[in-house]
Amino acid sequence: MKHLFFTVAAGFISLASYAQTTWAPDKAHSKVGFTVTHMMLAEVDGSFKTYDAKITSAKPDLSDAAFEFSTDVNSIDTGNERRDGDLKGEKWFDAAKYPNLTFKSTSFKKGADGKYKMTGDLTMHGVTKPVTMDVAMMGPKQMPGRDGKPGPEKVGFKMTGTLKRTDFGVGSSGGMPVSEEVELRAAGEFTKQ
Repeated sequence: MKHLFFTVAAGFISLASYAQTTWAPDKAHSKVGFTVTHMMLAEVDGSFKTYDAKITSAKPDLSDAAFEFSTDVNSIDTGNERRDGDLKGEKWFDAAKYPNLTFKSTSFKKGADGKYKMTGDLTMHGVTKPVTMDVAMMGPKQMPGRDGKPGPEKVGFKMTGTLKRTDFGVGSSGGMPVSEEVELRAAGEFTKQ
């Protein structure tokens, strides 16, 4: 009986050590954006104001992190209402037909000095293709609380990558005045739940 108790207890401890931890974005300190080159002369930045993200990990250092992200295409913001309206239209994102952009990681490989390579499936404009991003991770670390007690555990990420917009059918009709290559950028803080 004693042997059975220790076997069961060891099993529970083993399961607990592999439990998935979820991390949620601190949206006041996070952003999701992109950059394109207009007329091959000047860069134009944009962002998505409405998005959701989640990270899950079984390891305390998040070296096995899995990322999920989704955004409302209608929340696109380039600082110009006319351009934003055009981007939501049929020639570009066709937000009425494809209102969401999603990403789900398939691998997260550790490099040196807190650098990682993340690959995942990006779905945009009804097309799903793999995308690889460079990731810098800061933390995780325990934050100080306001009352002198330990606060929440947080981690920071900076992610960059590129894609070819016409691979996803975005602005694929000829004569578009912006670059084929789009630079992706996401950065922010995540709080352990």
